[in-house]
Amino acid sequence: MTEPTHARPALFSRPAPILFFILFAVLVDQIIKIAVDHTLPLQEAVPVIPMLALYRTYNLGVAFSMLEGMDGWFIVGMRLVIVAFVIWLWYRTANDRWLAHLGYALIIAGAIGNLVDRFAYGHVIDYILFYTESWSFAVFNLADSFITIGAGCVILEELLLPKKAGR
Repeated sequence: MTEPTHARPALFSRPAPILFFILFAVLVDQIIKIAVDHTLPLQEAVPVIPMLALYRTYNLGVAFSMLEGMDGWFIVGMRLVIVAFVIWLWYRTANDRWLAHLGYALIIAGAIGNLVDRFAYGHVIDYILFYTESWSFAVFNLADSFITIGAGCVILEELLLPKKAGR
């Protein structure tokens, strides 16, 4: 009789690795934002390569300046609810769903990185700008990138990786 094979738990399905990753990602995000805030001119493009510039600005809303006119405490509360919801999703996701767990780690890290800004400065520091001569994308930061890539990981997990029966 053969013993059933158990899938190896994903690295970020365990509390210690995901916590370490989140803390590291938030630290990197904050170090970059501090450097940007102390070295880049405010609202002045510094070209890096064609179609990419560094552009320090302050975001009073959420990712990509959405909800900019909302009360700051509403946005903080909304971010805290989202972090709690993503932690709940992380907890409920099967241990072998590595891409979803990576996505949740990135989303949580990005949300916390922007929350730190909101508490420390009253706004979020954004600094990455993609543009052409006639168009520009919203200015964003590393934490926003974490959230976007994390959401993409979760979606890819759902679309591409098969689920086992009974889940």
